[in-house]
Formats: sequence, C-alpha cells, structure tokens
Amino acid sequence: MTLSAKARTTTRNAAFRPVIELRRGGRAMAGSYLYEGDGLITGWHSHEVHQIEYALHGVVEVETDSAHYLLPPQQAAWIPVGLEHQAVMNPDVKTVAVMFAPELIRNAGGRARIIAVSPLIREMMIYALRWPIDRAQGDGTSDDFFRTLAALVSEALDHEAPLSLPTSDHPIVAAALAYTKQHLNSVTADEVARAVAVSERTLRRLFSDTVGMSWRSYLLQARMLRSMALLAAPGQSVQATATAVGFENLSSFTRCFAQFCGETPSSYRRRVAETGS
Repeated sequence: MTLSAKARTTTRNAAFRPVIELRRGGRAMAGSYLYEGDGLITGWHSHEVHQIEYALHGVVEVETDSAHYLLPPQQAAWIPVGLEHQAVMNPDVKTVAVMFAPELIRNAGGRARIIAVSPLIREMMIYALRWPIDRAQGDGTSDDFFRTLAALVSEALDHEAPLSLPTSDHPIVAAALAYTKQHLNSVTADEVARAVAVSERTLRRLFSDTVGMSWRSYLLQARMLRSMALLAAPGQSVQATATAVGFENLSSFTRCFAQFCGETPSSYRRRVAETGS
C-alpha cells in the first residue's frame, strides 16, 4: 500500500501535524500498544515518547521527511520523540509497539531507523503488552522491566538495517519516485521520464543531485524492499514475487535478493513464516 505522489505532497506540506500523546495524561515511564486489523494510513504526526514498533505479522511502512522505511517481520522501526512521520499499515498486519519516556534512551538520535530484533527483544516486547502505555502510572516491577528493555534497544540502535528508500521534496523527483514504485514490474527510465515530462538525461541528473543515487540503484532497492513485503504474505511464491517486481529470470532475482538481504528468497520466506506462526 503506497500513497500517490499528490497525496504525499499534500500531507507532507501540511501545516498541522499533531503531537499524539500516547500516554493520554498517564505518568508511566514506558508501556506498550498492540495494533491488529485492516490497512491503515495514520497521517503525519509525532509523539511525546520514543517508539519502537515490531511487525509480528504483515508489513508496515514508515515515512519521514527524509526517507521511506519498510518494516518486515523480524525487524523493528525506531521512531524517536518528536520525529514527524506517518505509518502505512498494510492489510492483515499485527504489530506491537513499546514506547519509552525520553530519559530512558539518551542516544535516540533524530531520525527513524530499522533495526534487527533479537529473540530476547522480541519476547520482551510481547511480554510488555501486559503494561499498556496509557495506564495511569508505572510501578517498580514494570519500571525495572522497561529500563532493561530500553538498555537492549539502545544497544540495538547501533546495528541499523538498510531497509529504507530516499524521498524528495523536489516535485519532479517526488513524482518520479512514486511512478517508479507503482510500476516496479515493468518500469524503464524512459517511461518515468515521459511520465514526469522531462528528458531521460534530466531525470538521471535530478536523481543524482537530489536523491544521492542513480535511478537504476533506486529501482533495484525499491524492488528488493517490495519483494520482502510480498514474500511476507502467506502463500506468496518466489516466482510470483520475482515477476511482480520486474524480474523475468528467477535466478537473477534470487541473486539480487541474496546480495541485498544476505539470504535467498526461499529461506527468507521460511524464516518469516516461522516467526509469524
């Protein structure tokens, strides 16, 4: 699920981006929240607390002003306090989020990150569901638990996963990014250039100047991230995924996926299925 270029531009430049107080007046230093349901686009907002969100099932996308992140199973999205963002919950998603008061994690940074989740962090996040973020106040047991989890998360922030796509405020580049993602199965640079009414040479220059990578590199990264999302769906075959993201040759897809993810599409699909079961 993605937003159109027009929708992205409109929401991005909106003057009002609310701060959603997840504690709702409560005084707990940390807590959790479970989301399970239909597809959802949250709209642009920020929080008064740090947030780490883990996809138990399905795929979540997180967009900030500087990047578009994919959150597949076994990965977590780190969103520091005050960072304006919006989340796209794909259908049949189930996520658990843990929120921390700013003083619990000092090295939060100012940008979103995707991190690999160890089995210990995963189980602790699930266990944390017994303490909702909007409860009136914490207690000694929960405070000690969340201090320990915060220390583990702080260490994990040093190991970032490269699961993001660049974004741009340049109207032509933003439209080209959106068109590319919407046509991953067959898109060419010439088609994108015609869609945004510039020459192919101009398109390549704009990508280099504003995105910091070539259009071809962006296309490959977008295809790999989309394939990760598709393979996380129950019953999705590797062949169907390869075709959906524009690979006619299965061996080429397998090679590119393994270089990007460090494992083959088949092993990734099995691992995700085992995690979500």
